[in-house]
Amino acid sequence: MRIFYGVQATGNGHITRARVMAPALKAAGFEVTYLFTGRPWDHLFEMEVFGDYLWRKGLTFSTKAGRVSYLKTSVHNDVLRFVRDVKALDLSHYDLIITDFEPVTAWAARMQKREVIGIGHQYAFGYPIPKTGDDILARTVLKYFAPASVGLGLHWHHFDQPILPPIIETPPEPETVLEQKILVYLPFEDIREIVALLEPLRDYEFHVYSPAVSRDRPEHIHIKQLSRAGFQQDLRDCGSVICNAGFELASEALQMGKKLLVKPLRAQMEQLSNALGLEQTQLGAVMPELDRASVTHWLKNGHAVRVVYPDVASHIVGWLKSGDRHIDHAWVRSVWDEVRYDYGSAPERRANAA
Repeated sequence: MRIFYGVQATGNGHITRARVMAPALKAAGFEVTYLFTGRPWDHLFEMEVFGDYLWRKGLTFSTKAGRVSYLKTSVHNDVLRFVRDVKALDLSHYDLIITDFEPVTAWAARMQKREVIGIGHQYAFGYPIPKTGDDILARTVLKYFAPASVGLGLHWHHFDQPILPPIIETPPEPETVLEQKILVYLPFEDIREIVALLEPLRDYEFHVYSPAVSRDRPEHIHIKQLSRAGFQQDLRDCGSVICNAGFELASEALQMGKKLLVKPLRAQMEQLSNALGLEQTQLGAVMPELDRASVTHWLKNGHAVRVVYPDVASHIVGWLKSGDRHIDHAWVRSVWDEVRYDYGSAPERRANAA
């Protein structure tokens, strides 16, 4: 079976999810062509798992000072080019079309009257799950940005809806965890504000991944350029994670049992709703703004939760192979039955394991 798989590449979360799906699809014998949009081609890195992938400019969201800027978004997106790319994408040679919130693939499939399977966190918002910051613009974007015939939504909790757990790798256990080491990934925030926020907290080592460079920083703050290998290593052996309220990194942090603090992107319904979901399920803490008092309180009083998710990618591949596009509630419940929760602190877990 030949699959065309579109991946939104604006952030790293969609690509990370596709990295997990790719070997599972290959092992099942599928022949997959990947398309990435939403990020400049020369900003994609470590893409070997996707073979001879395709790239188009697509659509993306622009941010300013930690919030979505709809003015910048409308200016920077080339709508005419997007329409041309949609019309030029021929999907007639493929048996199955998949989109991970990628609009060129989704709209090309719709124009060619092809069924398209949506796999991703955004498709969970089609169900009554925790939401905030919801308005007509946000609802319109979620509904029409990358529409799917069938949406396999993903979330940290099922909320009694037919949505699946996150698609993430099962990481190897680190030999040591450094409790005072904090991984920070806030790519939408000003690096100078991040440094100012963390500068007085000298009892901790902050490893900050940022597209910007700051040479004026104290010794306990390490500014790093994004590298998948380096980032994954720091994620494995850190004690805690501070990040925006995106889906994939928070999922990885929960899987590894890291203490989690999220700062949602302002004016972005998905991230605001993710933060609400984390609070309601008591899986993480939230700070609405960059606030030192919130960080200090969380460092001293926050607790870690480990959520062991199953191999969701293999479950989805099995569902794709079955050919039945109905999302069966019993199947979804059987996947969630494999999820395990550990509310003990990270030191307690390691002591128990020893």
